[in-house]
Amino acid sequence: MANVDPILVTGAAGFIGFHVAKRLVEQGRPVVGLDIVNDYYDPALKHARLAELAKLKGFEFVKLDLADRAGVAALFAKHKFPYVVHLAAQAGVRYSLIDPFAYIDSNLTGFTTILEGCRHNGCRHLVYASSSSVYGSNTKMPFSVHDNVDHPLSLYGASKKANELMAHSYSHLFKLPTTGLRFFTVYGPWGRPDMAMWIFAKAILAGEPIKLFNNGNMQRDFTYVDDIVESIVRLVDHIPAGNPNWSGDNPDPGTGAAPWRVYNIGNNSPVELLEVVRLLEEAIGVKAKRELLPMQPGDVPATYADVDDLMREVDFKPATSIADGIDRFVRWYRSYHSSNSVGRAAVGLDR
Repeated sequence: MANVDPILVTGAAGFIGFHVAKRLVEQGRPVVGLDIVNDYYDPALKHARLAELAKLKGFEFVKLDLADRAGVAALFAKHKFPYVVHLAAQAGVRYSLIDPFAYIDSNLTGFTTILEGCRHNGCRHLVYASSSSVYGSNTKMPFSVHDNVDHPLSLYGASKKANELMAHSYSHLFKLPTTGLRFFTVYGPWGRPDMAMWIFAKAILAGEPIKLFNNGNMQRDFTYVDDIVESIVRLVDHIPAGNPNWSGDNPDPGTGAAPWRVYNIGNNSPVELLEVVRLLEEAIGVKAKRELLPMQPGDVPATYADVDDLMREVDFKPATSIADGIDRFVRWYRSYHSSNSVGRAAVGLDR
């Protein structure tokens, strides 16, 4: 690759950040990976991911809290990152009911330090993680980036919507190109223990009941992590220039006159949770015990991504089938747990 300056990937010890950093380095693009390595879930898993990245020539790890304004400013001043992939965040819908300030510190204050670093150091493109949670109480399916998203149902979703608005203001004021990515229920190898796929597999193997909320009548647009990574890598070099046809008389929520875009990154194929459990049973070879429970606060009954914009702009559509993805996840899960023990965690469904 012609690029010699490193790309900054925040959240590099996290699920998606690990995979993105790995892919970029393997493509010959040096990466500085930033993470605080907190204990929201088992730090041993994060350290295991970092150990894999440390084997790659061209990867440098920096342990840093995004809320550390001086530290982040110094890092940007040192490297003058031409591209930034910002994936660090306090994740989880249900945890936002328990510790809301964690979302303010990481998702709002932390995002501001990234925006300021990009603004003052000539960043050509900031790509950042948003979430399908921004769709909140929307019921028109599939979810489109061109639909209004002003009714989030959790503080997590609200913080991600805020990120999109903050990015737009910097794109407008400082001509900083920004692209927000609304991820839909990501799963796969090296995933998070607080998410459904992991906790379901663990419960099945342990002979414990799986908690299925809304009596199992939930649908999610499960998206395999390799498809997420491919989308991100293609979009890094796809710098938005602004929509010349955008009008304040009839504002399009998915584009802007400024160099700002948002995209859905989803499989465009929602799957019932009961089908996910069936496929996990098949891959693991053990029947699951089911515990049917009511809907949880902050949850939505279904997610379904319209990915037409992604296909049109970068000629890619996530397409890994849920059966193939689950088979790959289970094989990795067994391998990882053959030499590691992982703590218990509460299940979450959304990125």
